[in-house]
Amino acid sequence: MCDFDLSQALDSSSDSDETGCESRCFNMTEVQEEIIRLNEGLDLVVSQNQKTLKSVTTLLMVVNRMNRSLARCGWGLSDGELCSAIMESLVTETIITMTESSSADLKRRFRRISSWEVCTLCDTSQKEVVQASGDIKLQAITLKGGNCERKVSFKVARYLNPSVPPGDVLTVLLSITNNQHICCSMEDGQAVLKLEECCKQKLQNISADEDMDRFLFYKRTEGVSLNTFESVKCGGWFISTSCQGENQPVEMCRRVEVDAARRLNSFKLN
Repeated sequence: MCDFDLSQALDSSSDSDETGCESRCFNMTEVQEEIIRLNEGLDLVVSQNQKTLKSVTTLLMVVNRMNRSLARCGWGLSDGELCSAIMESLVTETIITMTESSSADLKRRFRRISSWEVCTLCDTSQKEVVQASGDIKLQAITLKGGNCERKVSFKVARYLNPSVPPGDVLTVLLSITNNQHICCSMEDGQAVLKLEECCKQKLQNISADEDMDRFLFYKRTEGVSLNTFESVKCGGWFISTSCQGENQPVEMCRRVEVDAARRLNSFKLN
């Protein structure tokens, strides 16, 4: 039989200055030596040495929690090896699954931080952005005479996102009414600009995970008064007008089309 005094090992971590009250409440001198059969070849011996109530309580809790077989225990094991085997039977393995960090989650969220600012858009060839009656498309037209009322008045709201550094880049929402907004999504490899209805409450906080970032654009100021609008969802695609004639739709384009002088992507805000 291999005896191991677990109570003595546990008591080494107890406070040496336990009060006399504990000794009066539980006097171990009155307890005779007891042998508890744990497993074949391994017995737990509770000695007659005076112990505190704290150490005895700890010992009982340890014994009750031994829910694993002590198969490793046997003849020839040292006290340290026996202690390790016992502790292994007490420890419950816990698997921690790492999830995406909160900072990464914040990068996908945009929070509205300003009220509406009203403006109109005019490209560098002096064409104004207008909307035909009942149409869901925007057009660029050179307005003359008394047709200025055809200009679309955009309501621009600004959003905050931790991943966008402060400076000349603003994250904005462009609306033509309280519930009708410009949005951009990919269709067959092409970024498509649309007008889409969405209630104002759903746009207070926008998440990329919910595909709501299609309503957002990065507004950059170039020079003194020119601005570009790049889609947040479709990076590298910009709101643009055609260089070829009048009454052409306002669409998305890539920088290469601007460099080739086929599209205009700079606007003045009036």
